[in-house]
Amino acid sequence: MNWNDVRKEFPLLVSDPSLCYLDRSATAQKPSCVLDAMRKYYEESNANPLRGLYDLSQAATDAYEDSREAVRSFINAKSTKEIIFTRNASESLNLAAYCLTERLCPGDEIAITIMEHHSNLIPWQIAAKRSGALLRFIECDEEGLITDEAFDAAVGEKTKIVAMTQVSNVLGVRNEIKKFAEKAHKLGALFACDGAQSVPHFRVDVQALGVDFLAFSGHKMCGPMGIGVLYGREKLLEEMPPFLTGGEMIEYVTREGATWAELPHKFEAGTVNAGGAVGLAAAIDYYNKIGRENIEAREQYLGNIAFEALKSVPHLNLLGPREASLHNGIFTFTIDGVHPHDIAEIMNADRICIRAGHHCAQPLMKFLNTPSTARVSLMFYNTEEEILRLEESLKTVRGRMGYAE
Repeated sequence: MNWNDVRKEFPLLVSDPSLCYLDRSATAQKPSCVLDAMRKYYEESNANPLRGLYDLSQAATDAYEDSREAVRSFINAKSTKEIIFTRNASESLNLAAYCLTERLCPGDEIAITIMEHHSNLIPWQIAAKRSGALLRFIECDEEGLITDEAFDAAVGEKTKIVAMTQVSNVLGVRNEIKKFAEKAHKLGALFACDGAQSVPHFRVDVQALGVDFLAFSGHKMCGPMGIGVLYGREKLLEEMPPFLTGGEMIEYVTREGATWAELPHKFEAGTVNAGGAVGLAAAIDYYNKIGRENIEAREQYLGNIAFEALKSVPHLNLLGPREASLHNGIFTFTIDGVHPHDIAEIMNADRICIRAGHHCAQPLMKFLNTPSTARVSLMFYNTEEEILRLEESLKTVRGRMGYAE
């Protein structure tokens, strides 16, 4: 791959070549093909999908459902009935938690990991409170790794649902989803996976993983904001009640009640985000064009360079795994005597975009004994030169804060 040519396909990066964007875990930049696909849809096919018999509405419906098939193929679901479009991964996880609550009884247990993003924590907290179930945490070790022993200590016969991120948005560690899903199923529990930080960076096959649910967002994989996906096994989705109600999710309505539309429309109330779905499909086409194996290899290559660069910065404390390969392109750190917000402000002054804060993972921050960290996250369009710029800038942080080195 000529990665310099790939970078040229991102208008924001081309228009501002001095900008060093290292925050893909928050959102990824968008290639021209995604922007063009959305523009083309709104210029040539814009109508309300699923609602009109005229040609333009049929074209909009076809574009929307073609996008659903693109997602199905991308994650290897069995059927498009298993692909629910939402606004983002957070909504997908809320949908799953809300609709599964009726399966829970007082005394049941839900198990989640200590490293979960708030989007895969708070919905299960609420489900537990509504049902009387107990929320239990699967602990990680000091590197962020979850062992079989830790899993077995938190998951047992009373566990009805296990929710786990595939890749931590703070430490970058990749959890062994296939193994843990198998262990959960042997105990009769369902398994929900947060794929927001995994689907954009390596091949994710829901059938091979054996998960019951998987959530991810379009904007983290070079697609538009406002479109997300919930994969769910068809049998489970059939059994679940609707999440939102209103137009299009119904089959028939009377004064006394209603019956629901077939999957997947039962979970897609109201006017859908057709333009967002088209943009997501374009991002999927773009990923397939580059090759997901190439993307994974490129990001691992950049991650190896970044790992060594960060380790070379005096007074920098890198959290998480001690091996570069286990970070999956996400690096969280502190610098002695400097607040992470100040680190981010200094980087911003050097036109380097990184994240600072608790990263929507406050229980993990407490476990790590730090309220806040700085975070660098790499995408395949980043360059070796950008990592060098980051290293050089970080080495000046303490001096610019008044420390004598």
